[in-house]
Amino acid sequence: MNRLLSFDLRTAAFFLLPALLVLAGVLVPLAYLLIRAFEADAELLRTLVLRRRNAVLLGNTLLLAAGVLALGTALAFPLAWLTTRTRLRGRRVLAVVGVLPLAVPGYVMAYALLGATGGNGLLAAVAGLTLPRPGGYTGALLALGLTLYPYLFLNLRAALLGLDASVEEAARALGYTNRQVFLRVILPQLRPAFLAGGLLIGLHVLGDFGVVSLMRYETFSYALYLQYAAAFDRVYAAWLALMLLALTGALLVLEARLLRGRRFHRAGAGGTRQARAVSMGGWTVPAYAFAALLSLAAVGLPVGTALFWMMRDAGAAAGWTALAGALGASVTASVPAAVLAGALALPLAYRSVRRPSPAARVLERVAYLGYATPPLAFALAFIFFTLRTAPVLYQTLALLVIAYALHFLAEAIGPVRSALYQASPRLEEAARALGRKPLQAFFTATFPLLRRGLLVSIAFVFLSAMKELPITFLLSPIGFETLALGVWGAANEALFGRAAPYALLIMLFSAAFVGLLLAERDELRAG
Repeated sequence: MNRLLSFDLRTAAFFLLPALLVLAGVLVPLAYLLIRAFEADAELLRTLVLRRRNAVLLGNTLLLAAGVLALGTALAFPLAWLTTRTRLRGRRVLAVVGVLPLAVPGYVMAYALLGATGGNGLLAAVAGLTLPRPGGYTGALLALGLTLYPYLFLNLRAALLGLDASVEEAARALGYTNRQVFLRVILPQLRPAFLAGGLLIGLHVLGDFGVVSLMRYETFSYALYLQYAAAFDRVYAAWLALMLLALTGALLVLEARLLRGRRFHRAGAGGTRQARAVSMGGWTVPAYAFAALLSLAAVGLPVGTALFWMMRDAGAAAGWTALAGALGASVTASVPAAVLAGALALPLAYRSVRRPSPAARVLERVAYLGYATPPLAFALAFIFFTLRTAPVLYQTLALLVIAYALHFLAEAIGPVRSALYQASPRLEEAARALGRKPLQAFFTATFPLLRRGLLVSIAFVFLSAMKELPITFLLSPIGFETLALGVWGAANEALFGRAAPYALLIMLFSAAFVGLLLAERDELRAG
């Protein structure tokens, strides 16, 4: 019998207890949010749910999600095609251009759009171009579209690189034109990539708070914030959070149904062939112009705007003391959250890979449920739960750290799981055969092989927590101002010079995340 399967009680507790803590940490606050919402009497409940404003919020939210998806596709697909199917020089640089906007959080892009336009903005000062400040739907669409399209780009690029060219050649041999091959052969095979990228974009739009609040565009998230901040009775805020959760659930179910029963893998024998790259001919200059304009808008604009306002309003900028305090606050909350998430991810990933079972899959899915829950709804659930059961925790650093760790736990699981798949279980079995106890065998034989994956997990969560705005806004202790709160608070009052150094620091840290991503994703080396 495989000795690895014979865990003793201590070993089982080591791997099971963190998983149960995750289960309780994610599900119990959400369940309590449901209980709190149903505390309303029946008549009030009917009024809350059926009011006309909810239909307006639903329409606004769906319209924004659809618009951002359309804009993201219009930006991501041409760039993915240029970097995988053409002979353009510098395709690797263009691929990096497609990923760099991940370093710019949506609320920083919203700040950049507001700070670059208007009579005293960057464009007026540098180019003499006075554009009206974007706001409402248009402003939110631009800010979210320019920052979220990399999620589609990465998925589409990976899918295009993985397509088997022999299928396209067979279609051409049957008399299909290039246009027909594209529409009937290539596009259908890209459906999983579209759905995966579209799901990420949809989840980000549903959960976004920073962009819609700065652009004054009312979606469920913004209405939830206004209701929580302004109303004493927060039952309606709880219902808005539940509606937001229902929208998220509907999006996840839709994506799963669209992929159900589909097969996209190669059916025949042999390896996958790469498609032959084509020359762009007369389209070469427009292709480079498109990539240049995109990088200028998605990366150059926020960096340039922050530098412009920092130099222009040097006196109004936050002092070094305030900046250092905000950086210290961000690090103080992000570091323990990242370490806690890594510690929780390790046993969850281990059970999923080494001891797969329906229960292990459920526990892992719960971690992803925490990530899929819109941040404002997640934070509101924690507020309701702690105020009723442990009020001493409300607005403490400990609660903020726990919320960060549980919300971003899904980001930590992936790298650890990948490392586990690469670590042979025979090493652990050999250690057991030499007389080591199960935990000793794990820490001496397997754990050293997981350190790189674990470090990547911790880095992912750390940088996500550094950028996080909604959870920080609702759960942070009084007077606890992070970099994200510094940007949002100053930009919300049109104090662009004061917001500039906070925005630059966030982009600097986020660039580290992008560098890590580029190092991890080998496919960006292609071309």
